[in-house]
Formats: sequence, C-alpha cells, structure tokens
Amino acid sequence: MELVVTKKDLLRELQLFQGIVERKNTIPILANVLMEAKGKQVSFLATDLEVALRSRCDATVAKSGSLTLPAKKFYEIIKSLPETDIRIAEDKGGVKVAADRFDSRMQTLPREDFPTLPEASAVPTATHTLPRTGIKEMVSKTQFAITGEDTRYFLNGALFVLRPDSMSLVATDGHRLALVTVPRDGKANKDTEDIKAILPKKTLGELGRLLAEGDDDIRYERGENHLFFDVGGRLLISRMIDGQFPAYERVIPKGNDKHIEFERDRLTNAVKRVALLSNERSRAVKFQIETGKVDITSSSPDLGEARETLPVEYSGEGMQICFNAQYVLDFLSAVTTDVVALELKDEVSQAVMKPVGAEGYEYTYVIMPMRV
Repeated sequence: MELVVTKKDLLRELQLFQGIVERKNTIPILANVLMEAKGKQVSFLATDLEVALRSRCDATVAKSGSLTLPAKKFYEIIKSLPETDIRIAEDKGGVKVAADRFDSRMQTLPREDFPTLPEASAVPTATHTLPRTGIKEMVSKTQFAITGEDTRYFLNGALFVLRPDSMSLVATDGHRLALVTVPRDGKANKDTEDIKAILPKKTLGELGRLLAEGDDDIRYERGENHLFFDVGGRLLISRMIDGQFPAYERVIPKGNDKHIEFERDRLTNAVKRVALLSNERSRAVKFQIETGKVDITSSSPDLGEARETLPVEYSGEGMQICFNAQYVLDFLSAVTTDVVALELKDEVSQAVMKPVGAEGYEYTYVIMPMRV
C-alpha cells in the first residue's frame, strides 16, 4: 500500500476514532485502525466489538492495499505534523509515515487479525431517514441520564423508539429519567409497529460527536443484532443491548398539580452556589416553596449551610422537596430555553422538569425526590 493524503483530511477522520478505540484491551488488534486504499480514497475502520466506525477521505493512491496502525499513536503523530501532504507506505513489515522532513516507521499488526463486522443491508426499504437536528436534541438531552455501571445492563443504554410520525429516546438510572420526543415526517404506514432498540451509552457519545458537523439527515437501519447510522457518509455500527427496558411511561407522573416556572439561568446559578455547602456525598438541596418565592437551601454538619431566595409566581400551598443538585444541574445545562418549569405533587412523589417554549421537540425530565 502506498498513498498521499493531506493532513487536514486525515486528521479529521482519525479524530473520530479516538473515542472508539480502547487503549487497555486484551485483544491487541482492537487498538488499531484498519486502513484500506483503493481508487482515489482511503477508508478507515475501528471497533471495540460493541461500537464500530467506518469512514473515508480522498487520497492519491499509488498502490492499493490494506494495513492496520495503532490508532492513538498514529493520530498523535499526524496531529503534530505541519499542514502538508502525508505519505504512508508499507515497508518491510512496518509502515512508513512521512511528511516534509519528518520520517517515521510504525509497527503494524496483521490485517487478518482484524475482526469482521456486519454490513448494512443493500435493501433500501430497510432504511429510515431521520432528521439530524432531532437526533442531536435527543442525544444531548438524554445521554447524561444513562447509568455508567449498573449491573442491570439494560440500563447502561438508552431506549430508541421509532414510530411512523415521531421518535423518542429515553434514558434512566433509576433516580431520574430523561425522555425526548421529536416529530418526523410520517410517510411510513401508520399501522407499522414501533421499532425499539436499546443503544449503548458509548454509541450515543459517538453519535453525538458525528452529529457535531454537517447538516444532512441520517440514514438508520436495524439489523438482527446491530444498528447502523449513516451520518454524512460515515457509518456508525452499534451492537444492540439485549434486554427489556423498564416501562418508562409508568414512571412519568400524571397528577402533578403544582406548577412553578423559573428563569433558567437564575435557577442554575442558585443551585450551583447553594450546592457548594451541601453534603458532599448526597449533594442534597432543598426547595422550600411558598407563595411568591422558592428558597433553595443546603446544610452539612461538616461544611455549614446556604440559602438563596428566588421570586416566583406561585400561590398554591407551601411544601418542601429535596433533590440531588447534580441531577437538577444536568437538566438545566441540557436545555436552552430561558424558562423552565417544575411540576410537583407532594414531597415524596416524582417531580417533573420541562423547558418552557421549546420548539421542535418535547422534553420530560422526571426526578426522584430525596429523603433527608
């Protein structure tokens, strides 16, 4: 294999693989990216056996072929080079990477050791077109609510539900639940069943990264055990989590009759300040609700106590409820509306937070109160 590629093009693709490739793994080949040069392009593939990414960029190929290179070190070398053409060529059991006056030789691992990955179907009817902005909203507003290390492995992902006229993404860690629903152009048959799949947390992270640039819609396909997302010509392949996601609809309370609206920035700053003196383990902050105001308070035997008062339009009965400050802040940093609403029933039932005046999506954030 022998090719020349510009630094800018190569770096942009290699950057996308850094989150997928695991440095510490028991299978050495998984630390490598597979490169295949053919025609006027070089294509790349990396996987950790749960998530994989295929991408490509233009190149001047003098000799077709394929090889593998350590993804992290290859990226670091390319990043350190000046903006110029980069020459890559196989060389006596290694790979030469050169540019300007820089010359290097990297170790490779056999191409045959690289795992074979499932292919997307060639049948166009199996694919769905999804709006990019909608998927972006869904990922950014739910991925933080996925648990990191729950033994109930089905909670280590988010449930994706595709309906003819809408799509939803829902994540929960047992203490809070984030649900985003986005309309889609329902040209499909209204009688078709909902398509459901649990996406791993890592898949959502990588999907979010791919969605950061470009504005094309996404092509989505569900295989037997894998999901395929084509984002601007880059293909993200993800294993599905096999399991039964909790019946999330039952968790969303229907009878929350107390409604309070806050300026998002003021609430964010108040919770941040008050949480500084909260118990470091529980991160508990208390909302004391009275006519015309909400006092946000915290106290810790080791640190002290804090209080901030926010004026609100509220004339219902007084009550107090306690939340984990981080859970509240996660929601507030995910939404972009100027005003947010808190809907409550009593001190022990789930509360609901929503953005007020959001366009293009519906967002419901359920948060369990703490008993302190």
